[in-house]
Amino acid sequence: MRTKNQHVRRRGGRAAASLVAIVSVIAAGLTALFATGSATAAPATGSYTLKNAASGLCLGVPGSSTAAGVQLAQSACNAATSQTWKLTASGSGYTLAAAHSSRCAGVKDASTSAGKAVEQQACSGAATQVWTLTAVSGSTYRVVNGNGGKCLNVKDSSTASGALVQQNSCDSVTSKNWTFTASGTVPTDPPTDPTDPPTDPTDPDSPPSWPTANGSQAVSATIEVSGTYDGGLKRLYGTGDLGSGGQDEDQPPMIKLADGATLQNVILGAPAADGVHCAGTCTLKNVWWEDVGEDAATFRGGSSSTVRTIDGGGAKLAEDKVFQHNGVGTLVVKNFQVDDFGKLVRSCGNCSTQNARHIQLQNIWATAPGTSLVGINTNYGDTARISGVTIYDDGDRDMKICTKYKGTTSGEPSEIGSGADGTNCIYSSSEITYVD
Repeated sequence: MRTKNQHVRRRGGRAAASLVAIVSVIAAGLTALFATGSATAAPATGSYTLKNAASGLCLGVPGSSTAAGVQLAQSACNAATSQTWKLTASGSGYTLAAAHSSRCAGVKDASTSAGKAVEQQACSGAATQVWTLTAVSGSTYRVVNGNGGKCLNVKDSSTASGALVQQNSCDSVTSKNWTFTASGTVPTDPPTDPTDPPTDPTDPDSPPSWPTANGSQAVSATIEVSGTYDGGLKRLYGTGDLGSGGQDEDQPPMIKLADGATLQNVILGAPAADGVHCAGTCTLKNVWWEDVGEDAATFRGGSSSTVRTIDGGGAKLAEDKVFQHNGVGTLVVKNFQVDDFGKLVRSCGNCSTQNARHIQLQNIWATAPGTSLVGINTNYGDTARISGVTIYDDGDRDMKICTKYKGTTSGEPSEIGSGADGTNCIYSSSEITYVD
């Protein structure tokens, strides 16, 4: 009996060992199965483009800016150096440095809060500039900030070109997944020659360059747009009724946008009549004014929830206003440059019907001479929110950031002050950079 019992025990020992082996195999299989969630599976260091899995657009620096503090955005993939990122090992993670500026992707103010902007910064090795890569599948990863543990994400999961990038809580939302594709562009080391673009955030580079026109076309009658008009960066200039080049406020516009229309990739030459008129919601993307006539663009109609957006582009030689906000709602101007102008944006000071208007300026390059970036009527509840402004003015510092008026429905409005107040003119001095 003893021998039999011992024999049974030996069989039980082999069975236990077999069970352990089976469990080990299953565990190994599960480990392999969930390896797509591992933070250790990462591409080799080198240069990459990062394509968002939801939009198919690439991570880049708007306007190819080399200035610190510019919030990153997604745009059509084009192999530009401003969309090329150098992946470099840093502690338990990596830094991502833009090829064109040698600046690192980091979270604004080293914040750990969801929704905080991701911007390019002078590389410091700080935790807010270190990212770990969590594999999703193949060459697609979640990019996780080492400071707050939040993921690189497109704001509102937008699929639109120009949508800004921020950090948000990590989950399975597709807009938090980025595909890494090896780039043929290898970033150079930060420049040391004093004539090269600077990397010190206190010494920003000059504004982005203007595009070269793809031919020219005369326009003798207003172009009316519903839907999308893409000019292919052709220069349009006025003739006939559109060819005076004066400051007459009764001039017809060169382009008239219906509610909901989009105008993109257009250069308006001289003369440009009364520029662009927008009725309600509209988007102006990568539109350039070589010589502003009466106004570059005038915005009308709408409701308190209406948002009009100017994204990219630039304007020169505006005797008075560049953009005139006569409607209702919000006007957003971002990633835009202006040179030799009166006011970049003015809320109508004497429209027959007045109401609260709101203006947002984001990532602006302004070159003197210029009187004011924005003018608002505080007595009607107007607001101006301003961030990421670089001013080139040879040390004069006489360009006003936000000018306040007492608006009226007839006659001329009166100027009553200027500067940040936290209520109508909303910005901090840290958002304004001066370059002599």
